[in-house]
Amino acid sequence: MTAGATISFRKMNGLGNDFVVLDARTRELPMTPEIARAIGDRKKGVGCDQVVVLRPARDADVFMEIRNRDGSRVGACGNATRCVADILLQETGGAQVLIRTDAGLLVAGRRDDGLIEVDMGMPKFDWQDIPLAEEFRDTRGIELQVGPIDDPVLHTPAVVNVGNPHAIFWVDDLEVTDLSRTGPLLENHPIFPEGANISLCKVEAPDHLSLKVWERGAGLTKACGTAACAAAVCAARKRLTGRDVRVTLPGGDLFIRCREPDDHILMAGPVEYEFEGELPEELFSGAAA
Repeated sequence: MTAGATISFRKMNGLGNDFVVLDARTRELPMTPEIARAIGDRKKGVGCDQVVVLRPARDADVFMEIRNRDGSRVGACGNATRCVADILLQETGGAQVLIRTDAGLLVAGRRDDGLIEVDMGMPKFDWQDIPLAEEFRDTRGIELQVGPIDDPVLHTPAVVNVGNPHAIFWVDDLEVTDLSRTGPLLENHPIFPEGANISLCKVEAPDHLSLKVWERGAGLTKACGTAACAAAVCAARKRLTGRDVRVTLPGGDLFIRCREPDDHILMAGPVEYEFEGELPEELFSGAAA
C-alpha cells in the first residue's frame, strides 16, 4: 500500500444507530476484528456501532459485511441495510436493490413517503435455529428470568432469529432494569450459545410498541432494526398486537409489517448521511481479508 494514502468512508445512521461504510467493490480492502475495533472506537477512531464493508456479489447488487464495534461479525443489521440500500438506489436509479448478507439475500426499495423499506425475510422460531442451548418447544416464552425466583424483574422472553438471535422481555416500564448492566449478562447467558440481542418491550397499543435494546457486540444503541422486527413479529405471534406496528426506539420510529401470507417482515425507516472522511491506508496493511 502507498505511504500516506487514504481510504474514503461514509458516516451514516438510521435513527442514531450509526455506521462507518467502506466501499471495497473495486479494490481489495481487508477487514479484521482489530481494524473494526480501531474504526469503531469513539475516542480514538471514527466511532460507530457497526463497520460496514461493501463488496462485489455475483447474485446481488452488493455483498454487505457487517462488523460490530467489538470486532465480531454479524449476519444482519436492519438500519445498516437501509443505509446501504439508499446508497445503491441513488447509484442505480432503480426501484429495488438486492443486498447479500451473511444472513441471506435482502430486497430493498424506497417508499412513496421517502422511507427505505427492506424485506428482512422470514423469522425463525425453532429453538435450534435461534439457536438455544436446549430444546424449548414454545419459543413464545422460554424459562429465563432476572431477579428473585418469586418476584423476577424480567422473565419469560420471546425468542426469535431474524438474521441474528433476539430475546424480547415484555415489560410495563422500559426503565424496570438498568439494561447497561443486565444486557451484557443476558447477551452472554449460557442459553444463547451464539449470544443474543436483548430487548425490553412495552406494548403501548395494538399498533404501537416501545423498545429499548442491548445489541449483541455493540451495547446500548439508539435503534436496532432487527430488534424492532423481532419485537413486532413476536408481539403479533403472541397476539399482543396486529401485524402492522410502529416501533418507537430512543432514536425514533420504525414501521414494521408482518406480511401475509408468507410471513416476511418488512421494515421501513429513515436514513441520514452524517459526513464523509478518510482513513489512513496503513490501518489496513498486513491484515488478512
